[in-house]
Amino acid sequence: MGHLPHLPASAWLTEAAGAAAKEQGAGNLLRVVLIVMVLGSVLMAWFLLRGYKRDD
Repeated sequence: MGHLPHLPASAWLTEAAGAAAKEQGAGNLLRVVLIVMVLGSVLMAWFLLRGYKRDD
């Protein structure tokens, strides 16, 4: 893998997603997006709900 030019994060992510879609098809890209979305939801729920923990 060659050296990538300096790009903003959004441009790099778009380019990486496009390369993954060309090489592997849309199915694997969709699978990765869904996994990241589920993990992000779990982490967000944990972060928000930990504030309700009470030490009685």
